[in-house]
Amino acid sequence: AALRAWVKSPTGPMTTHFWGPVANWGFVGAALMDMNKPREMISGKMTGVMCVYSMLFMRFAWMVQPRNYLLFACHASNEAAQIYQLGRWAGLTGEK
Repeated sequence: AALRAWVKSPTGPMTTHFWGPVANWGFVGAALMDMNKPREMISGKMTGVMCVYSMLFMRFAWMVQPRNYLLFACHASNEAAQIYQLGRWAGLTGEK
């Protein structure tokens, strides 16, 4: 009964509230995979854009009704990964 209620809910798997965030986890996966690449391969501009993008969508996920916690978590994770990458690009991590 609980599963059926969730499937039919406004944030369930029959809505973009579910599938949008699921697709966006690809950004997080890509950022995590890039952590093993040399920092010379990091684009500062693109990483900065991804930071702004995730900040904007974190706010959107929080303000939309019903709140989209899955989208918020996805973009919070992406923001953390991108900030780390931005730090690597700027040489702030002590990596050579």
